[in-house]
Amino acid sequence: MKFNLSSKALKISPSITLEITAKAKEMKSKGIDVIGFGAGEPDFDTPDNIQYAGIKAIESGNTRYTATSGILELKEAICKKLKNDNNLEYKPSNIIVSNGAKHSIFNALFAILNPGDEVIMPIPYWVSYPEFVKLSDGVPVPVETREENDFKFDLNDLENALTHKTKAIILNSPSNPTGTAYSYEELKNIAEWAVKNKIFVISDEIYEKLIYDGHTHISIASFGEDIKKLTILVNGMSKAYAMTGWRIGYTAADEEIVKIMTNVQSHTTSNPCSISQYASVAGLTGDQSVIEDMKKEFVKRRDYMVDKINSIKGLSCRKPIGAFYVMANISNLKGSTINGKTINTSLDLANLLLEVAKVAVVPGSAFGADDFIRLSYATSMKNIEEGLRRIEDILK
Repeated sequence: MKFNLSSKALKISPSITLEITAKAKEMKSKGIDVIGFGAGEPDFDTPDNIQYAGIKAIESGNTRYTATSGILELKEAICKKLKNDNNLEYKPSNIIVSNGAKHSIFNALFAILNPGDEVIMPIPYWVSYPEFVKLSDGVPVPVETREENDFKFDLNDLENALTHKTKAIILNSPSNPTGTAYSYEELKNIAEWAVKNKIFVISDEIYEKLIYDGHTHISIASFGEDIKKLTILVNGMSKAYAMTGWRIGYTAADEEIVKIMTNVQSHTTSNPCSISQYASVAGLTGDQSVIEDMKKEFVKRRDYMVDKINSIKGLSCRKPIGAFYVMANISNLKGSTINGKTINTSLDLANLLLEVAKVAVVPGSAFGADDFIRLSYATSMKNIEEGLRRIEDILK
């Protein structure tokens, strides 16, 4: 039987990152020793104080529906965090808590887009950005960036992409998949451009805490009231607090936007998990030293991975200053034959590495950048050393 299914849904591309991860897990379940560089989650346990707060929430009976947009205690903790970390004044009515930052971004786009509205995003982009835009009846406008410019778009790029249909830009700093982060001056210029053209900025700041080498995270919303009004700031608990499975993201925005997002959420998922919300309060208000400990380990792993990749013939990469990913340039390998297989695309190389070397990486085509593969260093140093050794052996 041939079904007549949603044409919109059929246009959505599957997540290659999840596909690769699932394939690697399936191989592992069969006893195959696979090294995974695909995961976008810290390999650390959720901090004890957060775990205990979750247990206490269960024991206290905080397991029922909450307000759609989240409990007041969590909203207040988020407001305090935004004030202390980002010098941003928000009220609880400016905050909505959702089922992860991914959900927050989707809700934000769904709230602001009308059919045909365009959303500018840099290439490489996080895999779900264009799909979210399409699901919200918008048009994704990917903009090529240059590796030598650390994969960042500038004002010329934005001007060239601007049309009368441009509704928003997506800014991800620090970035998945590149690990790049925008400087004060770069953000200031983008803020002025957005205000001048009345363009929304969806600022994905989920990797805010994972920034290295003395660099400081800056939120674009902090450049004045005009840009703050246009900014939809998205953050969450997943990356900094090793809470990926707890599924808590949040948005800070103008009250009018938050009301629409809340209405949408009320008809789709209702409130995020009550237990996770109470645990998140403990995360935001408790001891933050665990993040610094995690960062030190990430820096060690990053430095080893960058040095090793740059020593392997056919590969090169830049040193990222945030998140926990390295984008390795594979353009010199294209057209070559490795282990009897011709490498024409990043997916060809990713499949070869998984099938032969038993190493899972994410092809750059998932992010619109086919000359690259993404490797995550959110895994043990032992795995990093062994995985890169296998890659080197295959490429030799």
